[in-house]
Amino acid sequence: MREADIPVNSLVRQLEPLRDALLAAITGVVDGGHYVLGTGVEAFEAAFASYCGVTHCVGVANGSDALELALRAVGVAPGDRVALPANAAMYATGAALACGAEPVFVDVTEASTLDPDALARACSGHAPRAVVVTHLYGRLADIEPIARLCAGQDIALVEDCAQAHGARTGDGRRAGAFGDAATFSFYPTKNLGALGDAGAVVCRDPRLAVRLRALRQYGWERKYVNAIAGGRNSRLDELQARVLALKLPHLDEWNRRRRDIANRYSRGIRNARIAVPPPAGDEYVAHLYVVHSDDRDALRAHLAQAGIGSDVHYPVPDHRQPCFDGRYRDLSLPVTERQCATALTLPCFPELTDDEVAEVIDACNRF
Repeated sequence: MREADIPVNSLVRQLEPLRDALLAAITGVVDGGHYVLGTGVEAFEAAFASYCGVTHCVGVANGSDALELALRAVGVAPGDRVALPANAAMYATGAALACGAEPVFVDVTEASTLDPDALARACSGHAPRAVVVTHLYGRLADIEPIARLCAGQDIALVEDCAQAHGARTGDGRRAGAFGDAATFSFYPTKNLGALGDAGAVVCRDPRLAVRLRALRQYGWERKYVNAIAGGRNSRLDELQARVLALKLPHLDEWNRRRRDIANRYSRGIRNARIAVPPPAGDEYVAHLYVVHSDDRDALRAHLAQAGIGSDVHYPVPDHRQPCFDGRYRDLSLPVTERQCATALTLPCFPELTDDEVAEVIDACNRF
């Protein structure tokens, strides 16, 4: 199989125009002598909270810690139940398990996000302590009915926005502004990515923000006084914060380009063996462009022969992961299971050229 001429993503292409500014920012950190929880972290936290339309942002070490600490902050404890989708590689599930909670797996819609009707059924008996709603592939979930459901039943709502930086509704509310807390990953491939691991939790409630700031630093109430159980060493470092602050002003432009590429695919790919998502607006920031095909392996091999990269997000649903040793063998999530078996990710990143987009479309139509 030949190496892809058109990759699924290229961080080198994105960073090249920013290279001098990034090196200057890194040099500034080195020369500044303050490397953890410094002024750069504070500045990025303030800027990102404002961008999301909330009051508080708490920088942490990575997106997985963000999910776990958000669940702990909203009160999830051992023995509690957390409702969540099962189609996103165990990230939210792992966070629930780390809190000692029981995951309650809920099916998704054809848009690959949490099904509000299925969630309502899951909450009709023994209501969960919290719901994690994942804005998968950069597409906002049907968040408003989910938020109403959670508010009406006093269920904490945590948004997983790791793939949806900047996605927004028609009235301008961005991902992260609907839940009690919302989590972000800044892994390098994300729409807003660091030069290593980084993450954040955003919220409106100042008391929740205080709790999150304690949890990210050992559970300290004050230095060396551990007042909150479940704390850890999970801090956004100064270098990553300054990199993220430098990149944040470019995010909306990058998202527009991603969405333009995705919509060109959706309008241009015309093949009965490939199901494409419908063209979308601001609710979709095209972190991943995912199609579905019953002939996924053959399609992937065909694209590889044409020099086009692809990937699979995500092949094994959470309730079928081997770590559970068949515990959920009797649970059926039909849409989740079908989509995990057919999903294929095509190249989609802001620096993809128009000619490359046309090549991908042509190759898909020739399959």
